[in-house]
Formats: sequence, C-alpha cells, structure tokens
Amino acid sequence: MISIKIGQNEQNQRLDKFLRKYLENAPLSYIYKAIRKDVKVNGKRSREDRILQEGDTVSLYIADTDLEAFRRKRSVGKAKKQFRIAYEDENVLAVEKPFGVLTHGDKTEKKNHLTNQVIDYLIEKGEFNPRLSRTFTPAPVNRLDRNTTGLVLFGKNNPALQALNEMIREKDEISKLYLTIVSGRLREELHLQDKMIKDKEQNKIVVLSQTEQGKSMETVVRPLRCSQRYTLVEVQIITGRTHQIRAHLAKAGYPVIGDVKYGDPRVNRFVQKRYGLHTQLLHAYKLVFGQCSGILADLSGKTITADLPEDFNRIKSDIFEQH
Repeated sequence: MISIKIGQNEQNQRLDKFLRKYLENAPLSYIYKAIRKDVKVNGKRSREDRILQEGDTVSLYIADTDLEAFRRKRSVGKAKKQFRIAYEDENVLAVEKPFGVLTHGDKTEKKNHLTNQVIDYLIEKGEFNPRLSRTFTPAPVNRLDRNTTGLVLFGKNNPALQALNEMIREKDEISKLYLTIVSGRLREELHLQDKMIKDKEQNKIVVLSQTEQGKSMETVVRPLRCSQRYTLVEVQIITGRTHQIRAHLAKAGYPVIGDVKYGDPRVNRFVQKRYGLHTQLLHAYKLVFGQCSGILADLSGKTITADLPEDFNRIKSDIFEQH
C-alpha cells in the first residue's frame, strides 16, 4: 500500500486527474478501475470527481511493479540556462526567452528547452524537488515560437499556476504586448477580429472572415514609428492562437519583416541581405497585470518588461533613426 499526503501542489484537483498525473504512464482504464477497487481517500472509497484538499491522504493498494511501470522517472539538472530573469517572487517567475529556444520540448529538442531550464534553475535554488513532487512540475502559462523572443510566465507552485491560467483565460486580466517591425506605413490603430483554422499540412493558420466557421482571433495593432517603407508597431493579442500576430498582420497587409511563413518574399530578401535576418522579428516585451488577489496579490497593477534583443535594436535603429 502506498500512502500519499496531499500538499498545496496537489490540492484542488479531481481524484482522477491527480492519479492520471501520479501514474502518468497508466492507461485510463487502469486509473478508473483502480479508483473503483484499489484507491481510498482518508480511508474511504471515493468518486473520481472528488476534489482533493490539502491534508487529505490518498491510499493506493497497487503492486510495486505497477507503480514502477506507471510512474515517470524525472531527470534532474541537465539543461543549460540561457534565459534572463525579468521578475521573480515566491510564486511566479517571468523570464526572457532568447532566440532559437523552444518553450516546451518536442522531438527535435527534449532536453534544453526553456521549461527544463526553469525547472533546473528552481532545483538549484532549492524551490523545487522533483523527487518529492508527486504530480506538479513548474510550467509556463504562455508559449512563444522558437524564433520569437521575450517574456514567458511560469507558476512556481500549483496554486500560482492555477491562478495564472485562470487570469490568462479571462483575457483582459493580463495584457500581453509585443513589438515588431512590419512592411508598410501604418498610420492608425488597427483592431483586427477574424476567424482562423489550422492547415496542418503546411503548419500554418488560415485567416477567415468573421462570418466563416473557425476559432475567433482578435489582435490590436498600434503604430509607434514610421519610415518610408516600414512601421514599428506594438501588438496586443486578445486571443492566443498559434502564429496569431504573424498571420493576422499579413492578412491586414502589414507582414512582419523576415517572416518566411507569412511574410513578403521581396521584403524578406532585402532584410536578409541588409541585416542577416532569416526569420520573423517579433519580441514579447511587456506583461501588464490587472487587479490580482490571493496568492497573486503582489502582481496587482504590475508591469513586467523585457529589453529588446541586440539584433532587434540594431535593425530598429537603422530603419527609423536614419529618417
């Protein structure tokens, strides 16, 4: 019999979700059969939708061989730190993701992605112990493409992660602002509202009109500086779709410079030759928090910013300070 004391990082989740994380490699059929026959909470059988509270005891009457087979083995201290810290308190960490780093791992990079780097940083600080953590791992609440730089926000414990995710879902409680340079002279603010679908074969999204079927997509674009051919813009994403900024700006007639997937090939050839820019110039530079309470009270009204990368600054200066 295995006895698990529920702590703050395991509380406020359903019993079945807790077990799906704890026995990560177990089939769903095994989880629900175990709940019916082999699991007790505080000494009593419980339904799968029971909400676990801090201090509860979950008892698993399963074989050691099953436990070993279904528990994921966590690796420790293998990622090389490449990020800078923009803000940190006991619950939240905001980091500046550099160019070329994945937010999450995939088949091309399983070790040195940003999430692993943050986990190893917290292990070194003594704020996270993977050997003691049963179902929780520090995780980001927003994601940036590999070649997009800037702010990524992490919950350092489960209550903070849940609260941050709830704020992200509410859309207007955390404002996410980006800087980019687009082709064309934009003189007025744009408020773009459309629908989108994914083209999985091309790994792109297709922007549709509001009357067509698809997921809603909303973007606000504010011009900051203009040259003869380009505009420095601040972009606020209201929704958070894949490639949203790049696709939405291209559809509006103001493609991001350097963007191979959605951009203008003629412009891309020019910026590649002049600046050595081979990908989109896009930087997540500001997070603005509304009214926060509870575990996130320290973030109430706070603004977190990330400095422009050196290459972005160099290109911006050449385009706008020469005119």
